[in-house]
Amino acid sequence: MLLGAIGFLSPRVGAWMSDGSDANDVSGSGSESGSSPKAPAPSAFECAHNGGQLLGSGSSAQRNAVDAWIKDYTAACPDVRINYNATGAGAGIVEFLTGATAFAGSEAALAPEESAESKRVCPGGSGINLPMLGGPIAIGYNVPGVDDLVLDAPTIAKIFDSKITKWNDATIRELNPGVNLPDSTIQTFHRGEDSVTNRTLGNYLSASAPAEWPYETGPAWPGSGGQSAKGSSGVATQVKLVSGSIGYFELSYASSEGLSTARISTGAAEPVEANTKNASEALGTAAVVGTGKDLALALDYTTKAEGAYPLLHVTYEIVCDKGNKPGTLGTVKSFLSYTAGEEGQRTISDLGYAPLPSTLAAKVRESVRTIA
Repeated sequence: MLLGAIGFLSPRVGAWMSDGSDANDVSGSGSESGSSPKAPAPSAFECAHNGGQLLGSGSSAQRNAVDAWIKDYTAACPDVRINYNATGAGAGIVEFLTGATAFAGSEAALAPEESAESKRVCPGGSGINLPMLGGPIAIGYNVPGVDDLVLDAPTIAKIFDSKITKWNDATIRELNPGVNLPDSTIQTFHRGEDSVTNRTLGNYLSASAPAEWPYETGPAWPGSGGQSAKGSSGVATQVKLVSGSIGYFELSYASSEGLSTARISTGAAEPVEANTKNASEALGTAAVVGTGKDLALALDYTTKAEGAYPLLHVTYEIVCDKGNKPGTLGTVKSFLSYTAGEEGQRTISDLGYAPLPSTLAAKVRESVRTIA
């Protein structure tokens, strides 16, 4: 069955009937969310002929996107069952390398030793990294009377390292002329446990403000001072409750909690707002550093491109380029063709994820097409 979009399927194979909704309207905001029917996208995919079951695991950051993809895909391809276990990227890679799953989700590309190890489960090939979405991280704040706040990387670093402790600090005032900033203490909140958000903020600050953020990048919080909270939901909740506070979390939490987010001064003509469109623009500045079918990216955290929001991570689906099991090969190709297609990418925008730029998505679909 060849499908160009997820919609209402008529009994005639391949027919698609719109319910009249706007092609750019995507409904849903959580892990159970789906998408409204839309006009057929040119990047059609074909349901796997043999149906079957597909297992994947890994990144919890992409869980809501994968849930929405699975819901829509299996509605169109009911003979397929897909189970994704959000065990975390590290655990997902381990399961993939043992042959327990057909794909793994990860915010980090396979390390060289992991790529070498993947040859055992990918006979005649190896694991490749296919970028599938961007994850923008918002700087959310709660300062009564301040509806628009601009920060740059050095200032963000100093705030979260307790070097700037007042909202009316001269550095913040200089970035926000005409804004009535209060003479009140800044209360910072950070993730208390290891997380991709800690790593993403660290990557951004290390690249864009190395003098102000001299810490080694990793999943643990390295900064000085502030209060910890569990999970992005915990950080967002604390920022919402505590006047004068600031924190960082996935963009979807800022939306769900109704929190204001800082625009980032990157050196572009205008400070850049945290939204999915601007995060996609930043993905467009990334360089492909993988070879062949592998599309591992090097994000440009220092980009000054207009409208490019640089505080984000990319999530990969890691699969075998060759040597896939015959029982899952067709389903892997079909499902990933959908997720990288126009409809699959449009689905995730309202969930707070950044869709791939069209040129990068086309490269991903071509890599998927050649999987064997």
